[in-house]
Amino acid sequence: MQENIIIAGHSISDEAPASWQRQLSRAIRDPQTLCQRLGLDAQWQQEAQAGHRLFDICVPEAYLSRIAPNDPSDPLLRQVLPLAEEALSPPGYVTDPLEEAEHRPAKGLIHKYTNRVLLIASPACAINCRYCFRRHFPYQEHAPSRAQWQEALGYIRQDSAIREVILSGGDPLAANDRQLSWLVAQLEEIPHLQRLRLHTRLPVVIPDRVDDHLLGWLGNTRLQKVMVLHINHANEIDQAVVAACARLKQAGVTLLNQSVLLRDINDDVTTLTTLSERLFEAGILPYYLHAFDPVQGAAHYDVTDERAKALVQQLLEHLPGFLMPRLVREVPGRMSKTPL
Repeated sequence: MQENIIIAGHSISDEAPASWQRQLSRAIRDPQTLCQRLGLDAQWQQEAQAGHRLFDICVPEAYLSRIAPNDPSDPLLRQVLPLAEEALSPPGYVTDPLEEAEHRPAKGLIHKYTNRVLLIASPACAINCRYCFRRHFPYQEHAPSRAQWQEALGYIRQDSAIREVILSGGDPLAANDRQLSWLVAQLEEIPHLQRLRLHTRLPVVIPDRVDDHLLGWLGNTRLQKVMVLHINHANEIDQAVVAACARLKQAGVTLLNQSVLLRDINDDVTTLTTLSERLFEAGILPYYLHAFDPVQGAAHYDVTDERAKALVQQLLEHLPGFLMPRLVREVPGRMSKTPL
């Protein structure tokens, strides 16, 4: 028997797992399988096993289909393939590069900036990016139940300076729609909140995540809706991603993109130019180009600030201003992103 539950003014069915949930449950989580599927030899399999022991892999089939086989330098593969370098610990690379532990006034909540807070809406991700600055985050301590969310919601209610709530994670869209719809309904009741922002990679790695259930609660909220996608390379944008973005825009969602500048993945002018052009074709505006956060286990992705600034200067010659992402670094203790 199927039960319909009314949350936030619309019906969400208690039914079999959605297509995106099935895809997520079947994501590749074994390094040997990943290497074999892509035709990588034993050297890469050994390195992948070593890195996997430090940080689990997770690669959905929809993303895997965009990776070129037999090419260990593929820019999408390099974002998800564990390497032996992850075991290195050069000075300055730490487990909490943004010092988020200093800004957690309630379980599941991070408050660093005056007028906005971040909620860890889900501890899970649809894909494990090897450069993730939260790869060491204690998600087991910040995955509240509905009852436990009341502390964070109470904190937001008491601070009228907070205008915006950012749902992050993990990936917020890895949570089911019943849970997200309930959480957004609670936020809607807080009168001083104006905007809801979601930082997510799921519409990119599993485009089927943008389904009717998601669009139902997201399209009906009174809050202004912004979705910040995370796309580092134009090859990540296929027709399924374009179609998902079109549905989000029809629901009134403003689409932005943030990228991380990554060595041997997107640290050249041609790649960054193509990315901005492709984003705009998909209805997404470039937002931030993040300088690398020095997280332990990912130093091999780092690009120096000097190199980053030189790339942006060259990029200005190839793109109109509205397609230029802002080069920024998040510096612990500062009240906003720091432009470079």
